[in-house]
Amino acid sequence: MSEYFTLESRNPEQFRQETRKSNLIVMGTFALIAMTLATLSVTVFGTPEGNNFRWNLAGVIAGVILTTAIFRLFYLKQPWMESARYNWQLKRSLMRLTNIMHQLKAGVEVQDPVAMKAMRFYHQGLEQMYRLENNESALADLLPESRAHASRLEALDIDTDQGTFDPDWVEQLKAAYKKR
Repeated sequence: MSEYFTLESRNPEQFRQETRKSNLIVMGTFALIAMTLATLSVTVFGTPEGNNFRWNLAGVIAGVILTTAIFRLFYLKQPWMESARYNWQLKRSLMRLTNIMHQLKAGVEVQDPVAMKAMRFYHQGLEQMYRLENNESALADLLPESRAHASRLEALDIDTDQGTFDPDWVEQLKAAYKKR
């Protein structure tokens, strides 16, 4: 089963700076490897008078494969990848709830405590993502719905701080509110 994900306080400006840095490192690695392998494959297998497109393409594909391996084996463990890792985990948790949104909304409609908590995490996660990515218009659109839902939680005496995603929520909501 999947692990829990907990929202962490992040400085948006520092977060954007760190994710830009990690993206540039990965893109630079890919560009260097792909260009080197494409050149090498044309030099070794290509012909001076022929079309070497396939050898260039083979070098780029090999570059993608090698960069992916380097990324997974080495880069993901680096401290400079922490913000990118966190962002990926946040978006993955939100997507798991987005994928069952019709069931989630059905549960919220009948005030199912699991659905109410999951929706609150969804709102809090989206708020954080929008702040981290400096998406002020989406944040402004979300806040009224988020605040209204928090008020419903308070009325039901359910904690409004739902900063941890429980992967079991997804399975419980799928089972309880199957598509009809």
